[in-house]
Amino acid sequence: QVQLVESGGGLVQAGGSLRLSCAASGSSTSIDVMGWFRQAPGKQRELVATISSRSGTNYADSVKGRFTISRDNAKNTLYLQMNSLKPEDTAVYYCWCVNYWGQGTQVTVSS
Repeated sequence: QVQLVESGGGLVQAGGSLRLSCAASGSSTSIDVMGWFRQAPGKQRELVATISSRSGTNYADSVKGRFTISRDNAKNTLYLQMNSLKPEDTAVYYCWCVNYWGQGTQVTVSS
C-alpha cells in the first residue's frame, strides 16, 4: 500500500513558476517509476513527466524545456519544478506510481 500526498499548487501569472511536491509513504521505497499527470476541465488525464532510476526522465512534448521532474529518495518525495507557466498548463496535477494516485493539487495560470 502506498499513500501519495501532493502539495505546492496555486494561482500564478503566466511566465511564473511553481514547484509541486509529492510525499510518498507506505511501501514506496521499492518503487522505481513515479510520475506526474494532469487533467484540465473537460479533458482526459495526460502524462506530464516520469522518472526512473533505470531509464531516467521522460516529458510530454508540451512541457519539455519548462518542467523538471526530480526525486529525493531519502525523503521519499517527488518534485515537479514548473517554469515559464502558460494558461494551458492550468489543470489538476496528480502524483502517480504503480497503481496509486494522489488526491491532486490545482494549478491555475492566469493570462
